[in-house]
Amino acid sequence: MAPAVPQIAELLAPAAWRTVDFISDIHLQAGEPASFAAWQAYMLGTPADAVFILGDLFDVWVGDDAAGPAASDFDALCVHVLQKTGERLALFFMHGNRDFLVGPDLMARTCCTLLADPTVLVFAGNRWLLSHGDALCLDDVDYMRFREQVRGVDWQQTFLAQPLSDRQAIARGLRRQSREQHEKRWQSGEPYIDVNTDAARRWLQAAKAPTLIHGHTHQPAIHALGPGLERVVLSDWDAVAQPRRTEALRLGPLGLQRIRLP
Repeated sequence: MAPAVPQIAELLAPAAWRTVDFISDIHLQAGEPASFAAWQAYMLGTPADAVFILGDLFDVWVGDDAAGPAASDFDALCVHVLQKTGERLALFFMHGNRDFLVGPDLMARTCCTLLADPTVLVFAGNRWLLSHGDALCLDDVDYMRFREQVRGVDWQQTFLAQPLSDRQAIARGLRRQSREQHEKRWQSGEPYIDVNTDAARRWLQAAKAPTLIHGHTHQPAIHALGPGLERVVLSDWDAVAQPRRTEALRLGPLGLQRIRLP
């Protein structure tokens, strides 16, 4: 039996909006200043009326106290950019698989609205289904088991009760394990585990939306899912890659456009 379609939230865009941007998988971290600089320039300069961050803004987030009085210079700067952006446009955030512990304190400090995954955006005379995308990777059984565990209330309460330094150490260990697993898969020639097409189609049908916009897979493309249905995959960000990957998806009067940042 196919997994049940999750409850789908709905957001009605204000009539004044003309352009909205979607980004995901920025993976902000102190060790990659070029990607941070590109993200900062984009956030402070985009002409969009709203920006939707569809998960994995941070490479890791171990709780909102990471942005508290003891915050690192880098985390404090990330929060500052979010604050300045939230003061001038509508800013939305959806949990990813790296930053699912972003909580209400950070959202309040940055004038940002937390979105449920998935959410339908009603804008420009159409319905657009938004998701981070990881919940649709049903064929990655190990990850789906891990996801169910760490998204549970009990696990999160236990984890957040630990000292910040302990949580950061645990997160570093989990990231190391993840990199090792990806390296083993790549070396063994295992195929990349993508979004499950049948599940994506069911979500769209339940949402009464023709287009799914998501990140997570780092494989930007447009996939046809059947008559009148498609999924649009956002790019991840890497400012030092060749070619450089710093891209937003813009929805406006000209439809959907990929905006490659200079």
